[in-house]
Amino acid sequence: MSFRITTWNVNGIRNPFGYQPWREKRSFGAMFDILEADIVIMQETKIQRKDLQDDMVLVPGWDVFFSLPKHKKGYSGVAIYTRNATCTPIRAEEGVTGVLPSPKSTIKFRDLPREQQIGGYPRPGQLDSAVDEATLDSEGRCVILEFPAFVLFGVYSPANRDESRDEFRLGFLQALDVRIRNLVAEGKQVVLTGDLNIIRSDIDSTNVAEMLQKEGVSTADWMSTPARRLFNQLIFEGTVEGSRDEGREDPVLWDLCRCFHPEREGMNTCWDTKRNTRPANNGSRIDYVLCSDGIKDWFTSANIQEGLMGSDHCPVFATLSDKPMVKDNGHALMELLNPPGMFHGDQRLRDWGPKDLLHLSARLIPEFDRRQSIRDMFTKKASPSLSQQDSTSTDRAETPPGSNFSTHPQPIAKRPADTAEQAPKRTLKRSKASSSSVDAKNKVASGQRTLQGFFKPKASAPQPENPYVQATGRITPPPTTKTSLGTSNGLSKQPQPLPQPSETLSEAPFSTQDDASERVFDPIEAKESWSKLLSKRVAPRCEHHEPCISLTTKKPGVNCGRSFYICPRPLGPSGEKEKGSEWRCGTFIWSSDWNGSSSSGMKDRDGVTVQSFGAVTGMFSVVGSIESKCQKKKQIVISHAVPIFSHPRPP
Repeated sequence: MSFRITTWNVNGIRNPFGYQPWREKRSFGAMFDILEADIVIMQETKIQRKDLQDDMVLVPGWDVFFSLPKHKKGYSGVAIYTRNATCTPIRAEEGVTGVLPSPKSTIKFRDLPREQQIGGYPRPGQLDSAVDEATLDSEGRCVILEFPAFVLFGVYSPANRDESRDEFRLGFLQALDVRIRNLVAEGKQVVLTGDLNIIRSDIDSTNVAEMLQKEGVSTADWMSTPARRLFNQLIFEGTVEGSRDEGREDPVLWDLCRCFHPEREGMNTCWDTKRNTRPANNGSRIDYVLCSDGIKDWFTSANIQEGLMGSDHCPVFATLSDKPMVKDNGHALMELLNPPGMFHGDQRLRDWGPKDLLHLSARLIPEFDRRQSIRDMFTKKASPSLSQQDSTSTDRAETPPGSNFSTHPQPIAKRPADTAEQAPKRTLKRSKASSSSVDAKNKVASGQRTLQGFFKPKASAPQPENPYVQATGRITPPPTTKTSLGTSNGLSKQPQPLPQPSETLSEAPFSTQDDASERVFDPIEAKESWSKLLSKRVAPRCEHHEPCISLTTKKPGVNCGRSFYICPRPLGPSGEKEKGSEWRCGTFIWSSDWNGSSSSGMKDRDGVTVQSFGAVTGMFSVVGSIESKCQKKKQIVISHAVPIFSHPRPP
C-alpha cells in the first residue's frame, strides 16, 4: 500500500464521530484506517490542554503532536498524527517563527543547538508586519515535523472574516512564506499541508465571475488582493498580476491537486453548512497539499475526498511512491521517512520505541507519560506520604465515637450532653415540623389541580347562603325597598332588580364553591390542556409543499435575533434562490407573522370560531368544561356571549 498524507479541517476534533462512517467505532485509530493514511494533519481541533483525553493521545500505533491556542478557548488548533509503523519524525516544533519555547524548557526553538533545530527561521528585516512573532504563534496554527526526506508543515491559516484581522492574517502568511523559502534555500525539501483559507484562482470557487460582477470588482483586482497575491507568488504556475515582489521572484512549491487535475472544475473542499451548499457543490478549494520542486516526482496522485462527511471541509490527500528517485537512484521510502538505523531498504531493523519520542509529542505530557491505558491510573502504587495520610485517615475513621484518642491533639469544643429536660423539647420540635410538612402537603393538594385552573380567577371567600337562591337554580330578585341616600337635596333612589338570565343552563347546574372544590381531577382534560400549550408549532410549507425550516437572524441590525422560515432544500449551483426548480425556492416567512396553529379552533353554538379564552373585562361570561355525572363523559359547553346589562336574547 502506498504512503498517504491526508489533511482535514475537522471543525472540532470529535466532530466527525457524529457522521458515518466514523460513528460506528468512534475511535481515531478506526478513522485513520478508513482514511488509509500514514500522516493525518487536522486543523481546527478546538480544544485546550485540559481537554486532551486518552483516546486522542494514546492511539495504539500512532504518535501525535499538538499546537493549541494559548489564550482563546475552543479556537483554532492543529494536530499531526504519524503512524509509527511507517514513519518517525526526527525533529518537531510548534509555531512558524521559532520563538515559542521547547517543551519543559525556557529555550526557544530557534535558540536550540544547531543539531536540534529545523532551521529556516525568519531573519531580522525579513518580516515587516506590525504583529510581533510571539503573537503570531499564540493561536495554535502550525506544527512542523522534520523527517530525513523533507520538512512537513501542518497549518491552519487565519480566515478573512473582517478587516480587524487583516493585519494578523497577512503577518502570519508572510512569516510562513519566509520560513518556507529559507528552508528551501538551505537545501531542504518542504511539504505544506492544511487549510490556508485562500482561493487560488477563479477555477477554485463556484460562481466567482457572478459574484465579482455583482460587487463591481474586476478579476485582476480580485487576484491582486494581498493574501492571494502572496500565495500565487509562492507556488509554481500561480497567476501574478504585474511584477513580482522583492524576495519572491521565484516560486518554490507545487499545488499537487492541480498537478494531477489541472482543468478540473468544482474541486471544492469547503462549503457553507448554514446555507447547505454542499449538495449542490457550491463551495471553494482552500485546503492544499503543496510540495517543493525537488520531491514533486515522488508523488503519484493527489485528490479530494468530497464524499467523506464529518465537517464543513473534506479530506485532501497525496500519495508517495514506494521507490522515489533521489539523485537518479531509487531509494526505499521507509528509509527516507525514519531515523537512521530503523530501516535498511524495505527491511525493518528495529521497532519503534519510547526512545524515539520527541519532546513535543503529546505522549510525554505528564498526564499521559509512561501510561498505556486508563487502567494504569488505578494500578500505580501510591507514594509513601500519601499512603501514610490514607492510613491516618483510616485510623481516624475507625476510631470509636466515644474515644478520646487523637493523633494530633486539637482543642475541640465538646457538645454538652442532652439532659432529660431537653429531650421532650426536641420531640416537640420534630412533631411540629412533621405537622407543618403535613399541612404543606395539604395546601398543595388543595391548590391548583389542572392547567386551566391556573388561568381562572381565585375563588372568593365563602359567603353566607343566599336566601334568594331557590332549589331550581334560578335567582329571584329580593323584595324592593326604598332606601334614602341621606343627601342634602333629599333625593332617594330605589335599587334596580337583578336581571333575569335569558336561558336556564340545563347542562351546567348552578354550583357553589364546595362543589368546585370536590371536583374530580380529570387526567384526560389535563393532558389535552398541556398538549395545546406545549405542542410543537406547525411549520409552514414552501413552494415545493415541504415543511419549512426555522433559522435565526444573526446579522447585526433591527432584525437580529428574529426567527424565520425558509425552504428546506439546499441552494443550487447558482448560489441563489430559484423558482420552479429542484433547489431552494424563495419562500420566506417571519415566525412572528406565522400563526402556526394546526387546529381549526373551537366553535360556539352559533358557529363562531373561538380562537382563545383570554382575560375578559366583564362584558362577557364564558362557561368552561363541566363534568357530566349522568352521562359519564366529558362535555364542553360554551354558553352564548350574553351582555350582562342588555335585554334577554330571543329564543
